[in-house]
Amino acid sequence: MEIDKAITESDDKRLKTKYNNAIYVIKRALALYSIEEVAFSFNGGKDSTVLLHLLRAGYFLHRVEQSCSNGVQIDFPIRTIYFESTSVFPEINTFTYDTSKTYGLQMDIIRTDFKSGLEALLKSKPIRAIFLGVRIGDPTAVGQEQFSPSSPGWPPFMRVNPILDWSYRDVWAFLLTCKVQYCSLYDQGYTSIGSIYDTVPNALLSISSTSSKEKFKPAYLLPDGRLERAGRVKKNSPLDGTRSPAVNNGLDSVNSHKNRMFTASVIGVGDEILFGTVEDQLGPLLCKKLHSIGWMTSRSTVVRNDIDSVAEEVDRCKSVSDLVFLYGGVGPLHSDVTSAGVAKAFGVRLAPDEEFEEFLRHLIGDHCTGDRNEMAQLPEGITELLHHEKLPVPLQWDCLIELTESDGFLVTIESYSSKRLTTNLTDVETAQPLSKLCLEFPDLYIGCFRRSRQGPLVISFEGKDPSRVQAGVEALCKKFNAGAFSEVN
Repeated sequence: MEIDKAITESDDKRLKTKYNNAIYVIKRALALYSIEEVAFSFNGGKDSTVLLHLLRAGYFLHRVEQSCSNGVQIDFPIRTIYFESTSVFPEINTFTYDTSKTYGLQMDIIRTDFKSGLEALLKSKPIRAIFLGVRIGDPTAVGQEQFSPSSPGWPPFMRVNPILDWSYRDVWAFLLTCKVQYCSLYDQGYTSIGSIYDTVPNALLSISSTSSKEKFKPAYLLPDGRLERAGRVKKNSPLDGTRSPAVNNGLDSVNSHKNRMFTASVIGVGDEILFGTVEDQLGPLLCKKLHSIGWMTSRSTVVRNDIDSVAEEVDRCKSVSDLVFLYGGVGPLHSDVTSAGVAKAFGVRLAPDEEFEEFLRHLIGDHCTGDRNEMAQLPEGITELLHHEKLPVPLQWDCLIELTESDGFLVTIESYSSKRLTTNLTDVETAQPLSKLCLEFPDLYIGCFRRSRQGPLVISFEGKDPSRVQAGVEALCKKFNAGAFSEVN
């Protein structure tokens, strides 16, 4: 079979792994369901074109294993579903019907809305499973596995997703390696094709031209798969400059919330900190940075390298804080469980993130190979990656501020005014006056601590109004004899 032969002779180890895994899923589905009970949803796009040829290869190999073939090419009997719409590009329609003729596809064409058409088809045919060309990163991929029952409200069938973990690079590596035909739009600069109303050529593939008509390089030359959907026309949404409260915890206006109290929780993940092997430096530094932009750290904890411990702490903190920061436990090692803990706290799974995978590929090159890159496993559907031109990873504080303040995530608000006094008075002598002072100045934070057991008592005043902070200091000094307190710069 020409597809299997092309992959076998390829030097692309990653493509071979992706291919073998996809073929396993296909053969598994064909073992679970009879050929009359499976169908294939084809839309003429690059992903479903890949899936078509994977299915051809998978069905051939399945029949060979059953000793039903002597190695000769077998007709493709899997029923094919095509949703024909007036908003589809003519080139997509042409390619779909040409492909159908070339490979003898048994086409069921749906001309109503997809859901109604599918319901009617499933009533008339014994279809129990449908192969889909869904990839992680697609809007419909959230929550799906390689075998996923249909969503509530839809007719019951099993969704089979053989290329769920494939990237943009993998798709084009397959199409070019196997030398199969694909829709001509991809040679005209289109990288992700939707309807005629929301799809344009990807400007990143534009070629400078002296002619009046703009020219574009083919889609497979897009150097960064993260930008695959840059050719989709953006629609108004909460991500286009006005984020909804559910996304940003209400931080939707820097000016209107300038004097509001924002709180953050800081979670460190690391047995080495709890064992006393390593001194935690990042946690205190992060608290200090947050304080410098007017935020209050309401909780700072360190938890073990344990998924449940991380999940429980994240769940606890996200219900009481505007933002939750985590550090430690991120990476490819067995002890790096932070991402899995976050995913569990939000009730989602860890899934390959193509954008991050491509980013790591640019960063570490050939070391980013194989079927499963643990570093690119992120909580599905809730992760947004922040990129800054000044740095790779990790993200630095100044860059974080620059990236997030325009979005309203980490706004710089009215900073705290602080004053500190020291005294040699005992705790007993100061306790009652300080308690009364807290009642007189409820808008101030008044704290007490000693830097050492024998050191002086330090009394800290924190507030957003410098005049109120000064008034609090003066009120305390009046309660004692002159010279009882010294101010610390």
